[in-house]
Amino acid sequence: MKSDIHPEYRYVVFRDVNNGKEFITRSCASARDTTEFEGQEYPLIVLDISSESHPFYTGTQRIMDTEGRVERFMRKYGFGGGDVADVPNDDDAPAGEAEAPAGEADAPAEEAEAPAEADAPAADEA
Repeated sequence: MKSDIHPEYRYVVFRDVNNGKEFITRSCASARDTTEFEGQEYPLIVLDISSESHPFYTGTQRIMDTEGRVERFMRKYGFGGGDVADVPNDDDAPAGEAEAPAGEADAPAEEAEAPAEADAPAADEA
């Protein structure tokens, strides 16, 4: 190993400011303060949150989203009160009768009649 390029790896005390719990481990992190831990002087690093005070690890985590994502989507886009059963579905239509958007079902029928009428006068003239 090259000398003078590696950080100092030493014992450091970490203190959680929420509950004052301290634990010791090895670290390369720099520290300005020192503290006495189990009769010896160690560098001190202050933590805002640790596993001792984090809501997930302590079991005090609250679920803020009590409403499911599907129900929220349904309500947002006007599919009723959020019940999944209220959503119109193509599977509910009888076989062969898929619902088409308004106006599109009539358009092919009108186009089919127009060429037939145009051909009819030409046949009478001949």
